Amino acid sequence: MNEKSERAAVTGIVRRAFPVRLEARAKAGTSGVSTVAGYASVVDEPYEMWDFLGSYSEVVRSGAFTKTLSENPQVQLLLNHGGLAMAYTKAGTLRLAEDSTGLHMEADVTAARSDVQDMLLALEDGSVDEMSFAFQVTRQMWSPDYDQRDILEVDLHRGDVSVVNFGANPATSVAPALRAADFDKLGDDDARALLERLQRRLSPSAEPDPTAGHPLSLYLAQAAALAL
Repeated sequence: MNEKSERAAVTGIVRRAFPVRLEARAKAGTSGVSTVAGYASVVDEPYEMWDFLGSYSEVVRSGAFTKTLSENPQVQLLLNHGGLAMAYTKAGTLRLAEDSTGLHMEADVTAARSDVQDMLLALEDGSVDEMSFAFQVTRQMWSPDYDQRDILEVDLHRGDVSVVNFGANPATSVAPALRAADFDKLGDDDARALLERLQRRLSPSAEPDPTAGHPLSLYLAQAAALAL
């Protein structure tokens, strides 16, 4: 049987996404360049996470970015954590700072690029209003029951801040997240086969009963599927 203490052993690059207010404006005195500003992370605001054991609460604490920002990390601005970098701390076009709200980012982007144009138009018409960031946890604290994780310190080096389409269910690994909506698109036979496979994985000694209700919710199935 899985123990909640196993949560503390999970390591590697993670991503977290937040609904934010992003602003884009023309950069004064520089033709063809726009400045995008917003928060890639908020602090001291609990949010719900899911893993192979179910749900738990997570909080990025104030000061989590202090050390990594003092080390001048190399971070890029991306779209949906992919594609060519639109801004880069090393080039001085991406600037990161920590304040009482969270991790603030300001980026100078070249409006002549088609991907940048698409992003700016989406921000302008309100089609996109979330940001995410990729990082490694270097210091954390779990509650005694392992139902709350406080992220005390992170490493942003060679990570990214991204403007994202949807980030309500952040991924807990480097693999792309499978949203509940993706499961909803599965046919009944495919969904049943996936759930039975997950049951065999989590309970190797149990034989799946196709007539019985499955104990996993879609969200728990989503979290388990990330490890397939």
